[in-house]
Amino acid sequence: SNTIGKQYTTDISMAEDAEFKAGLEGVVVSQTKLSSVRGDVGQLVYSGYDINELAGKATFEEVVYLLYHQRLPNQAELDELKAKLASYRELPALVVDFIKGLPKDARPMHAIRSAVSALGCSDPTADDNDLDSAREKALSLIAKIPVITAYFHRARQGKELLASDPTLSEAENFLYLVDGEKPSKDKADTIDMCYVLHADHGFNASTFSSRVTIATLSDMYSAITSAIGTLKGPLHGGANEGVIKMLTEIGSLDKVDAYVEDALANKRKIMGIGHRVYKVLDPRAPHLKRMAKKLTAELGETKWIDMSERIAELMLERKNLNANVDFYSATVYYSLGIPTDLFTPLFAIARTAGWTAQVLEQLAENRLIRPRAKYIGEEGKTYTPIGER
Repeated sequence: SNTIGKQYTTDISMAEDAEFKAGLEGVVVSQTKLSSVRGDVGQLVYSGYDINELAGKATFEEVVYLLYHQRLPNQAELDELKAKLASYRELPALVVDFIKGLPKDARPMHAIRSAVSALGCSDPTADDNDLDSAREKALSLIAKIPVITAYFHRARQGKELLASDPTLSEAENFLYLVDGEKPSKDKADTIDMCYVLHADHGFNASTFSSRVTIATLSDMYSAITSAIGTLKGPLHGGANEGVIKMLTEIGSLDKVDAYVEDALANKRKIMGIGHRVYKVLDPRAPHLKRMAKKLTAELGETKWIDMSERIAELMLERKNLNANVDFYSATVYYSLGIPTDLFTPLFAIARTAGWTAQVLEQLAENRLIRPRAKYIGEEGKTYTPIGER
């Protein structure tokens, strides 16, 4: 018992002496070969490739392969991956029935999170964590989460749930299942590029939560359910919905300056501005800004991007804060006719590539993630019987 007592005392001492970092800011908790977020220079790297080398060039499926293998595929390897993803799209009947039974006014991220959990219930091998089995579950989730999202959206509208088309890419098939018609090349290419830009992003909150979950040797479905639950928060993936709500609340370009001034005076957050890691421009933002300008010009309705640019200009001038990826992705999705409450699910669809790759990386050399907390409470209290309190 003395040994245990000494160890306990040592552990407390270490916890008390350790430097406290709120939100684990700047704390390195693991190593990864998947992505690097270099906030001081505004750079994002996927397995050796700067995001500017991939955006608008590589397809989402190529990036999935890259994250899984740390290299881009050749044509045969890409064809094999695309065929495998297409083969995994069909949802179990249990999950389809579950989606149909959800309230029509349920929030999509709640629905997706719960449906992914239901997938685990329908897989008798859910708890198999050997790497080969986990990899197949990972690819299955990349294929199924877009279908879950589209099915929930159509079910809440009382529309028929369509069968996936194996000839379509991941982006094309999602849009087909949502809209009921095959998308234009421009629309599919735009969503595909958004997928690429959102595929992975270091140890962000949702990725970290997925790794914490799998580090207990839970299962792939639980890890991705954790990630989705984390992503739905307005300080993470939910920010892009907040951008459109903000723009519609402002209403027009001539009201932007007054809105920003009032927000700053009352210390209200401007959604889509600033980033926890990037101290300079988010490298993903220019790609989406360019796409937003193109789409709004084609639609003949440029007020959303005009308003966005003015907000970004004011916030850079007043607070030295840049627009982030959510700021412009909101206008892109809105211009494409995507319902506002599907913005964050689109983020989840794309990020499933990174989440699953990160989970596999964690499993490969697993160690339980167990940080310490610094106790700042009272000491030395004694118990008082309830009748004397």
